[in-house]
Amino acid sequence: MIAALVLGAGSSRRMGRPKLLLELGGKTLIRRAVEQASAAGLEPIVVVVGPHRSEMEQALRGTAAQLVDNPDHLSGMASSLRAGLTALPVTVKAVVVLLGDQPFQGAEVLGRLLEAYRASGKWIVVPLYGSQRGNPVLFDRSLFDELSCQQGDQGGRDVILAHPDRVESVPFASDQPQRDLDTWDDYQAARAALGEA
Repeated sequence: MIAALVLGAGSSRRMGRPKLLLELGGKTLIRRAVEQASAAGLEPIVVVVGPHRSEMEQALRGTAAQLVDNPDHLSGMASSLRAGLTALPVTVKAVVVLLGDQPFQGAEVLGRLLEAYRASGKWIVVPLYGSQRGNPVLFDRSLFDELSCQQGDQGGRDVILAHPDRVESVPFASDQPQRDLDTWDDYQAARAALGEA
């Protein structure tokens, strides 16, 4: 069992509104992330939420998402990672950590990470966009304790750096999956890319 952990508790300060509730391609960003995880066969799908839980619940109605609250979301991404990992059942062998504001990470990207994990036996699988590591990242259960000890506004970067011999990289020709939506201009550009502008 390989789980998805969708980080969705950010405050969206630069966007000026809850960005994961914005629509792209007829779906909210958070629903896109969950449906992509589901299409890749990830389960369970845990979504860590902050102050907009009720709106998130409505946006995710009918999906397989399990919502987990992060009351400490203002302290940064590490607290969301910790909250999500704590919610995973003991039967989970590994987790793919997704950022809810990167809507172009389709099931194909996730599927290739899963294939690399199963084939390589490595603890960490990262996508490589050109020469740049990006998201989402797969972590084996053996690293959950280390991930839970992270602090501040970071995810698993330090854990990745601490285990260079345990990392498998998966190259991608396009950096489109790495595109995140932090500002209103980012959102409008993403809509234009889908012919919605």
